[in-house]
Amino acid sequence: MGGGGGGDTGADGTGTDAHADGTGTGTDADADAGAGAGAGGSGDDGSGSGSTEADTRAAGKPLRDGTGPGGGGRPAVSAARRRGPVVAALMLGMALAALDGTVVSTAVPQIVGDLGGFSVFSWLFSGYLLAVTVTLPVYGKLCDTFGRKPVLVAGIVLFLAGSLLCAAAWSMASLIAFRVVQGLGGGALQGTIQTIAADLYPLEERPRIVARLSTVWAVSSVAGPAVGGLLAAYADWRWIFLINLPVGGVALWLIARHLVEPARERGPRPRVDWPGALAVFVTGTLLLTALVQGGVAWPWISAPSFGLLGASAVCAAVTVVVERRAAEPVIPGWVWRRRTIASVNVAMGALGLLMVAPTVFLPTYAQSVLGLGPIAAGFVLSAMTLSWPVTAAYANRVYNRIGFRDTALTGMGAALLVLLAFPLLPYPGEAWQPALIMLLLGAALGFFQLPLLVGVQSTVPWAERGTATASVLFCRQVGQSVGAALFGALANAVLAARMGGAGDLDAVSHALADGSAHDPLRRAVAAAVDVVFAGAAAAAALALLALLFAPRRFAVLAERQPDV
Repeated sequence: MGGGGGGDTGADGTGTDAHADGTGTGTDADADAGAGAGAGGSGDDGSGSGSTEADTRAAGKPLRDGTGPGGGGRPAVSAARRRGPVVAALMLGMALAALDGTVVSTAVPQIVGDLGGFSVFSWLFSGYLLAVTVTLPVYGKLCDTFGRKPVLVAGIVLFLAGSLLCAAAWSMASLIAFRVVQGLGGGALQGTIQTIAADLYPLEERPRIVARLSTVWAVSSVAGPAVGGLLAAYADWRWIFLINLPVGGVALWLIARHLVEPARERGPRPRVDWPGALAVFVTGTLLLTALVQGGVAWPWISAPSFGLLGASAVCAAVTVVVERRAAEPVIPGWVWRRRTIASVNVAMGALGLLMVAPTVFLPTYAQSVLGLGPIAAGFVLSAMTLSWPVTAAYANRVYNRIGFRDTALTGMGAALLVLLAFPLLPYPGEAWQPALIMLLLGAALGFFQLPLLVGVQSTVPWAERGTATASVLFCRQVGQSVGAALFGALANAVLAARMGGAGDLDAVSHALADGSAHDPLRRAVAAAVDVVFAGAAAAAALALLALLFAPRRFAVLAERQPDV
């Protein structure tokens, strides 16, 4: 953790009033810190001068990255106690964003009973997911243009406004619309929080904060259905959204009070690429709507599916043209031209793809094949959240020795073996068997996601960190949407083949609800989930292949040493 006040020099990229030339994102003691210039750039990507992980270690220095609006630069002083309130706010914000992705699921019967609209209730989830995903790259660019604090504050305010409106909804249509408003704020929370965390902590300490945020995300996501069910059963479903207000209010106050960014150099007024933002939003909305609703609201082979996919392809082409002409594009070309970031983008998309197997299909497997109740089935999945943060917290010890890429390759290689082991489980088996699989999978993925996120953030200067972070998270979100569509269609095909055309996931859900699931159906579900996990293993292989195209050593930004 960063050292205390006075004239000491910290290593976490934050500044306090002890230095007038500090750089990075600071806390309440940083009000007088200015923006310092520095050297930086990721050498393999052609974006400036930099040093590889091996070069940094050879010089006898810990892996650190440049921070500050100047695009690299000397770290300024920081005290862990000064960061505490900001970190608390980041965790609260992350909990809100994760919780609201799943909290509605168990309250659907009460919501539908009150508002109606059963035929469209799935948009309560899809609308939120769409809004979060398509706004991630926009918020990333705004972070780099206007600073982290105003974007995060605006995101929290928008999220809380959406929560209040959801609680006051008078129909299913209005609730869906207000969930979209929530998602517009949630997109700012996801990307900006990770970016601020990278600003606050140096490279050698960053795994700690990323592991904490990962833990908060995992626990909140798993706890969401339980919290929603309890509030809907013992209070009212509207409290699912009202409970966000005090929690979000505390996070907003902590950010407003304690997070102070350095003064930015005066220059031309920032230009916002609003046409590009609109093009990205429309393209993402069309594509994700096709993926999320295909096979649910309409068949895959149908006019709506072809129309949405075709329209998204046309809009994607328009987006490329608009972004190439923009002075400050929302999605700049360098996020795909730089080999490091492009490889990580594809690898993280593959991670989103494979994560659909445990998060979406394992609960159904646990209930239909193992005969567990909903709560016990949730505990089988939650085993993954126990090991993931632990290995993530120790990932820095590994990548300091072998590098970011090789650490991620090791983690995903282990994940591939674990995923291939799932179809080998006996039928019907015991609950501890898939729980052990999830425990091992979480441990493996802890060595995959964190090194890649930290590695990408370390190869870009402060002025590009928000965009780079959002690019990685956006690809992961898109991968999840693609995985839900692809694996859902795959599972339905297996069920239909096993059940003579009479089975699909909806039929399984209804059979589980009324207790009529028989042995042939259970065996069909086991076969379908086995195929899905085999598909997840293929996604893991894709991630490994993508990382082979990344440089073996990421070019870590050079950090100017303090003049003392």
